Amino acid sequence: MLKKKIDIIYEDKYLIAVNKPSKLLTIASNKEREKTLYHEVSEYVKKKHKSNKIFIVHRLDKDTSGIVVFAKDQNTKKLLQDNWDLYAKKREYIALLSGKVKPVKATLKNKLVETKTNLVYVDEKNKMGKLAITKYELIKYIANNSLVNIEILTGRKNQIRVQLSNIGFPIVGDIKYGTKKSFYNRLMLHASKLTIIHPLTKEVLTLEARVPKEFKSLF
Repeated sequence: MLKKKIDIIYEDKYLIAVNKPSKLLTIASNKEREKTLYHEVSEYVKKKHKSNKIFIVHRLDKDTSGIVVFAKDQNTKKLLQDNWDLYAKKREYIALLSGKVKPVKATLKNKLVETKTNLVYVDEKNKMGKLAITKYELIKYIANNSLVNIEILTGRKNQIRVQLSNIGFPIVGDIKYGTKKSFYNRLMLHASKLTIIHPLTKEVLTLEARVPKEFKSLF
């Protein structure tokens, strides 16, 4: 039985997109099997029919909130996973950064490497790792912080967090990559908008996730 209502952004017979809260895993880990977004959405679709299933297409970090898309069948899953960069036309986030970011608009390009302990870092010599491209633009300064719009052109693990920390402006609440625990008691990163081509109908879908309460006062 569902403990709380899922924030559904879009649903049809092929796809379901939901607004994931912060501090919830997208999928199970070795330590946690049931307290996941996957489990909650799976329970939701099974309430409609016990044979219904969902399939992972992509994921967000546990501490990041926002849009996550699941497929409802294996064919749709494979189409999206094998061609994600083709179907996902624009991936946008909002974030609160520590410090007054400068320049106020930039495109970050780095090679990222993941260690055996699951930390990601920038390869300054650019000899190894996978290319990550992140665009950001300042919305406004708030005290000594910066509210920014972000667009990612690649989908590497911890990409936004690592690249912004690398230029000296880590995301507020990102203990893993450079800041202390924040007043907001969460990572201030939210996947706010996704423009995607529907893999079956070819319709262009613009999905938007409601801004969490921690962000509302910032605007």
